[in-house]
Amino acid sequence: MKTAESADEFLACSADFQLGQLDTEQSHPLTQHLSQQCQSDLPAAINALKTVDQQALATMSQLTSPAANLIADIHTVFNSGGRIFLAGCGATGRLSIALETFCREGLVPLAFKDRVIGFMAGGDAALIRSIEGFEDFPEYGTRQLHELGFGANDLLIASTEGGETPWVIGVTEEAARISRMAPWFCYCNPDELLRQLVERSRCVIDHPGIRKWNLAVGPMGIAGSTRMQASTVLQYAIGLTLELAAKEDFATQSFSNRLKCFRATVDRSDWNFLVEFIVRESEIYQGGDRTLYITDDYGVTVLTDTTERAPTFSLSIFERYVGEATTEPLSLCYLTLPTEPAAALAWRRLLRREPRCLTWPENLPVTRREQLMGYDISSNAARHRAQSCGEARHHCFSIDHVDGAVGWSLDRLAAEAVPAGLPLLESQLLLKILLNAHSTLVMGRLSRYAGNLMTYVKPSNNKLIDRAIRYIQTLQCEAGGTKTDYAVVCRELYRQRETLAPDEPIVLKTLNALKLQHG
Repeated sequence: MKTAESADEFLACSADFQLGQLDTEQSHPLTQHLSQQCQSDLPAAINALKTVDQQALATMSQLTSPAANLIADIHTVFNSGGRIFLAGCGATGRLSIALETFCREGLVPLAFKDRVIGFMAGGDAALIRSIEGFEDFPEYGTRQLHELGFGANDLLIASTEGGETPWVIGVTEEAARISRMAPWFCYCNPDELLRQLVERSRCVIDHPGIRKWNLAVGPMGIAGSTRMQASTVLQYAIGLTLELAAKEDFATQSFSNRLKCFRATVDRSDWNFLVEFIVRESEIYQGGDRTLYITDDYGVTVLTDTTERAPTFSLSIFERYVGEATTEPLSLCYLTLPTEPAAALAWRRLLRREPRCLTWPENLPVTRREQLMGYDISSNAARHRAQSCGEARHHCFSIDHVDGAVGWSLDRLAAEAVPAGLPLLESQLLLKILLNAHSTLVMGRLSRYAGNLMTYVKPSNNKLIDRAIRYIQTLQCEAGGTKTDYAVVCRELYRQRETLAPDEPIVLKTLNALKLQHG
């Protein structure tokens, strides 16, 4: 399809994806100067992100009333022999798979571990890379749900940070048709805004056969980066209800008590150790070197953060290896599980099960098992990366158990990141929060965003196309200029996307093109 036709096709449906008024798309007032602080006052930047996380958890504590009903529903399903399906797209898909993994690691009793099934748009291969446009098709969600064997006695818990993702909505509505148990729809924007702006969201929110949990905790640390606070509260809410519901003597009030304790843990945690790690990792990339993250017991949490950097900041995704070689650009960082000698074993170790990839006859090779196996995160990754880096040095970043705590080490740096003694869910969640802050501020030092706007956003689906257009208009206004018409910006964005270099910011490139056109 020609560029002009593609732009017109988006504009024809753009009203359904103009989401700038949603909380999750707003610029957080505490981080409006985050990119500048990354360069001039890193402790202040760290404190700003910690404060945003604290605020999100504090707001979450006021939104816990649905927990009792969800715990009761999960308890009923567990005791009646049914299964719990967790579904999401992008960040919420990864958290759904992460929660299944945690269940297999002890979050729920052994008898229930195979009865929690996490899946995401595009299948397990989407853990590494976003599947272009997949989330825009609700019928893909219903198809995946059927292929997994979802039945009348099963319960679906679907999560979407924005509350408007078509794939997640499709899954939820289909589950409402199939199961005796009303599915749960969990999201992070106010009902009144979603009802007003998005017809598909209004249909779910007003659906009498779907139960809702609104966890609207405000803007993200980076505008639109729902991998941060939104996915944090969703992961904690769903994970904690799973854990509590699996107990025979469950008490719903335990949810608020555990949340209160976790908030206290975050409040007293010292994030100052991040300064040296952020400086060192950013220096590695600025010098042309690469990083290999090494972990045995925190694979899914470390994988989530390292792979989500690519779509958030338009970085090269993990490269695939065919035999010993790759023809793809090297990602800045990679992951290895050093005790596993082969890719298939490493993925089984990370997921605590066999990978579940799609085998659809359509031309979707990026969703298949052979695609996932090309991302060799076994002990071979160290050799592959060392050989592929050429003259660049290869630095190892270890994240693993150290005397019961979670220790970080990079080159000569070493620190205790997560204290010993936390429950499994809270330990993994605090690690997630710290990794999100760390990687975000590393990217800030590499100038991958401006203020708190993702100037390197990759417009790979309709929501992200709209986001890029809005950011261009916002930057025009901030520079004292006149905001260009939405349709004009859209068409120029599509033109510039055709010639975009691998490491070029589409927002700034389009902005500069518009400046040249209009003087």
